[in-house]
Amino acid sequence: MIDSPALSKPTTHNRPTLAELRRRLAGRWVFALLLATGCGILILLVLAPLYTLLSKSVENKAGDFVGLENFAHYLSTGGIESAFFNSLWVAGLSTVIVVSLAFMAAWALTRTRLPITGWIRGVLILPILAPSLLPAISLVYLFGNQGVLKSWLFGAEIYGPIGIIMGSCFWTFPHALMILLTAMDNADGRHYEAATALKASPWRTFWTVTVPGARYGLVSAGFVVFTLVITDFGVPKVIGGQFDVLATDIYKQVIGQQKFEMGAVVSVLLLLPAMLAFIADRYVQRKQSASFTARSVPYRPRQDRKRDALGALMLTPTLVFIFAIIGMAIYASFVTFWPYNLDLSLNNYQFGRMDGGGWGAYTNSLQMALGTMVVGTVLVFFNAWLMERTPQSRLLTGVFQFLSLLPLAVPGLVLGLSYIFFFNHPDNPINGIYGTLFILILCTVTHFYAVSHLTAVTALKQLDQEFEAVGESLNASRWRVLFTVTLPLCLPAILDVALYLFVNAMTTVSAVVFLYGHDSQLASVAVLNMDEAGDIAPAAAMAILITATCAVAKLIQGVLRFWVDRSTRAWRQGTE
Repeated sequence: MIDSPALSKPTTHNRPTLAELRRRLAGRWVFALLLATGCGILILLVLAPLYTLLSKSVENKAGDFVGLENFAHYLSTGGIESAFFNSLWVAGLSTVIVVSLAFMAAWALTRTRLPITGWIRGVLILPILAPSLLPAISLVYLFGNQGVLKSWLFGAEIYGPIGIIMGSCFWTFPHALMILLTAMDNADGRHYEAATALKASPWRTFWTVTVPGARYGLVSAGFVVFTLVITDFGVPKVIGGQFDVLATDIYKQVIGQQKFEMGAVVSVLLLLPAMLAFIADRYVQRKQSASFTARSVPYRPRQDRKRDALGALMLTPTLVFIFAIIGMAIYASFVTFWPYNLDLSLNNYQFGRMDGGGWGAYTNSLQMALGTMVVGTVLVFFNAWLMERTPQSRLLTGVFQFLSLLPLAVPGLVLGLSYIFFFNHPDNPINGIYGTLFILILCTVTHFYAVSHLTAVTALKQLDQEFEAVGESLNASRWRVLFTVTLPLCLPAILDVALYLFVNAMTTVSAVVFLYGHDSQLASVAVLNMDEAGDIAPAAAMAILITATCAVAKLIQGVLRFWVDRSTRAWRQGTE
């Protein structure tokens, strides 16, 4: 085929006019200004509060600078020996247990041909829809002083490290499972074909192919679980007893003793291991993304009854544990008066009669979750679009990427306390939002911004850059391309971000426990308050109500996702 001169050489007709060049230059400045505004918002919501927190840790009650005197005082009182090391070893042991169970479950779901694996995955992910307080309450009913299975502990107490580890394993398991499923679903089938051709035994294939292929997922899951456990507040608060950890120590310093400067000190200590785990996790994820190749062949397991039976055996303990925790919470929420009157009733759902909670708290949570979903989804996707699909300088995008991922390293309890110091300061012109639902929305959006940002960026990176180039050649602005092409193609990811923000807003405790006011109490905090007041059954009822709400939201998202996926496929086929 002979090239046409009209196609091989640029013509003056295809060159942009001076007016078009000016319009594009003005557009670049507008996009840069918008992304800089996004950086400013994240600085206001993340960096400024953290700076205020760090400043508070080196000041006394009067606000005078005292250097490391507060840290020395905390060290002299034995805080490092008790709370700090307790947090480390509990988080470490929980990480080993969770990653081991999650790896076995991921292996069973991806390396066998078990039936109804879709339903099994759904059950294994159920704990992510529940507040972290739910497993702690269930464990009290199962193994507490009047628990039905108290004898199973052989005289040991559930109130302490045993309860914290069991509760932490329940609610962090889905996080590790999703990471490992992603790592093992992307396995290269050619390696297994080579192992079969070389007549390697299943055991040797497991250690030389399966484990090395999932090593980055294993390490990443370990860092994520460790961070979640060491920063969690709900489980140790309900079932920790006299066993001190850093998260509950912050609560005691601030709420119990009104020592805000010491609370800042413990927050800094809690921030350090979380920050180190975050840095290590980011390094591992970069290595993992670099290991994928375009020539990889998806792995499809062959039929093997022995292997399927082994997979079912591996899944059984985890499934039984999840059903036991959720089932016990549901049953306890309907029992009239445990353990003396086991008749079932709806008395525990009459929250207006209970101390520390009410239907108003549930309504506030719905409003806060919906506000977080709308504000967060719009802010996250728009900023991600500015960074990925508009012309920006590397320096500006680098700064914005750093600010977007920084919340991933900040524990919710630390973020909430830093919001007190920053937004409640009398010199802050916007301190009027303190104690309102609006500051709860801002804090929750900030707390869960990083994962939402990564989801949006991943979806935008999958779109061909030619969309914008073709749009410019047709004199269509990037805004028009955004609304006519980018948004429709990214709707599945947008729905995922919306659900993620809604569910986490409904279930979070640590990020909001310091920030709510008299008229802005939340359902998750109401669970905590009812448990402290001795209304454990109503607390279980509220936790179940939160879980049911998140399950309904997941069902709605699933229906919308199915409709959007079908519409997107039809749109793609129509453009081909």
